[in-house]
Amino acid sequence: MSTLWKDIQLKMLHSGSKLNLLIGINIIVFLLINVPSIFETLFFNSHNLDRLTTEYLLLPASLHKLLTHFWTPLTYMFMHAGIFHILFNMLWLYWFGQIFEEFLGKKRTVGLYLMGGFAGAFLFVFCYNVLPFYTQLHVADNSTLVGASAGVMAVMVATATQLPNYTIPLILIGPVKLKWLVLFFIVVDFFGITSANAGGELSHLGGALIGFIYIKQLQKGNDWIAGITKIFKPRPKLRVVSSNPSGRSSGAPRQEEIDLILDKISRSGYDSLSKQEKDILFRASNEG
Repeated sequence: MSTLWKDIQLKMLHSGSKLNLLIGINIIVFLLINVPSIFETLFFNSHNLDRLTTEYLLLPASLHKLLTHFWTPLTYMFMHAGIFHILFNMLWLYWFGQIFEEFLGKKRTVGLYLMGGFAGAFLFVFCYNVLPFYTQLHVADNSTLVGASAGVMAVMVATATQLPNYTIPLILIGPVKLKWLVLFFIVVDFFGITSANAGGELSHLGGALIGFIYIKQLQKGNDWIAGITKIFKPRPKLRVVSSNPSGRSSGAPRQEEIDLILDKISRSGYDSLSKQEKDILFRASNEG
C-alpha cells in the first residue's frame, strides 16, 4: 500500500504534468467523500454526509446562499455526482489534456481548468437569476451545480481551437478532427439548456467559451494564465547576462515562432516539422 501511495504521489507531484495533479485531486476527493457515504448508508441507513456535501461543497444558484457559501465556485469543480460522472470527465480531461500539454506546455493546464470552472459557475448563476425561463420557475432557489465538466470543456475547446485539424481515433467511428468532436459537444450542450440538466449544460458552455477566448488571446500574444502567475512570482534581484558564441538560442522561443509551428501542424501534421521546428516546440513545452 505504501508503494502504491508513493507511485500516486510521484505521478501527481513529480511527473511534471499538471494534468496528473488535476485528475488525482478529483479522484481523491471523490473517494474521500463517497466511500464513507456508502458505509454510512449501509450501516446506519442515513445520508448525513451527502447532505453536508450538498450544503457546503456544491455551488448554489441562489445569490443569497452564494454570499454565505462564497468558496463553492471553487469546490464544486472537484465534486462529482456519481462514478460515471467522474469517469467520463476524467477520461476526456486525460485525452485532451495530453494534447494540450504536448503543444502548449504543462504550466497552463491548472490555470485553464480553474478559469473554465469559474466561467461555468458564473454563467450558471447568472442565467438562473436573470433569464425569464429560469426566474419564472424559481429554479435558483433549490438548484446546485456539481462537476468538473466546465473546466474539462475549457481544456477541450482550447485544444481544438489551437489544433482544429488534429485527428484522434474514436471507437466505432474512426478518425475525427478535434474541431468536429468539440462542436458536437457544444451543440448538444446548447440544445440541453432548457432540459432537466440545464445548469450543467450552461456551465459546459461557459467553460467552452473561456477555452476559446483564452486561445484566441494567446494567439495575439496575451497569455492570461502567465500574466496571473507573474503577479505572484518574486522578481529576481540580480540580472545575469551571458554570451552565446554559437549564435544558437537556448532560451524560450518567441510566441510568433510557436504559432507558426502550430499552424503548420494543423495543416500538415506533426511529421511535417523539421528537426529545428521540433526542437523549438520541445523547448516551448518545457518552458510553458
